Amino acid sequence: MKIGETTCKSILNKSGISGVEYAINPYVGCGHACVYCYAKFMTRWYHKGEKWGSFVDVKKNAVECLKKEVTKKRPGIVLLSSVTDPYQPAEKKYGVTRKILECLMNTGFPVEILTKSSLILRDMDIIDELPEVEVGLTITCMEDKIRRVFEPGASTVQDRLDALKTFNDAGIQTYAFLGPLLPYVSEDGLEELMNTLADRVNRVIVDRLNIKAGNWKPIQIALEKNFPELIPEFKEASRDDSEYYDEVRRKMRVGFDKRAIPADIVF
Repeated sequence: MKIGETTCKSILNKSGISGVEYAINPYVGCGHACVYCYAKFMTRWYHKGEKWGSFVDVKKNAVECLKKEVTKKRPGIVLLSSVTDPYQPAEKKYGVTRKILECLMNTGFPVEILTKSSLILRDMDIIDELPEVEVGLTITCMEDKIRRVFEPGASTVQDRLDALKTFNDAGIQTYAFLGPLLPYVSEDGLEELMNTLADRVNRVIVDRLNIKAGNWKPIQIALEKNFPELIPEFKEASRDDSEYYDEVRRKMRVGFDKRAIPADIVF
C-alpha cells in the first residue's frame, strides 16, 4: 500500500446520492481494495495506471477546509463517504475522519456514516454526542471466505455485525447496506443475515452489482481463482435485462416484511 498526502480545495461537496446533500471523502483511494468497487473510475484523475486499492492519499487540509465551509454552506445531511471508506486502515494512523466528526459537532449538519470497518467503534464517544447521526455498515455476504476474496482489506463480516449491535444497543440509529449483492455468491446465508439484522438495525438498503464502472475485469480474475464454475452465470445475471435480480428482490422483500425490517431495495 502506497500512502501519500494531498490537499483539497473543498471537502464538503454536493452529493448526487439520494437522501443526502453532501459527501465528505477524507482520502483519495481505499485500502479495502474491494474487487467490485465502482470507484475505480477515480483513477482517471488520480494515480493513472495504478491498481485501485494499492494507493491512498490523505487529505491533510480536510479539517481546515471543513471549518470554513460549514460556516458558508446551508446545513444538510452529510455522508461519510461516497468514493472512499472513512474508516479504511489508514484512518487508524491519521485520524482524519475522527477530526472531521469533531468539526461537525453542533454545526447543524446531520451526519450519516457508511463503512466496512469495525474501526468506527473507536469513535463511538464522538458519534454518541452528535445531535443527528446514523451509522451504516456495508455487508455483502455472510461467509467470511467470500469476504476475503472480494473485500480483502475490510473487517470481517462478524466484526461488522457486532459493530451494528454495539451502536444499536447504545440507542444510535443504524442501518445495513447490503450491496452490491453478488450473483449467486451472496445468496448463501441471506436468511441468516436477515435474522441477524432484525435486532440491530433500524433499516436496510439493498443494491445489485454494477459492472458498468470498469470493474468486470478484476471481478472475473477473482472468480477465475475462486469460483471458475460461476463465471458464465455470474456475468449473465449482471446484465441489465437479466431476471436473476428480480427473484432476489422478491425473496428479500418477503424476508424483510416478515421480520418487520424497513427495506429500501433500490434495483
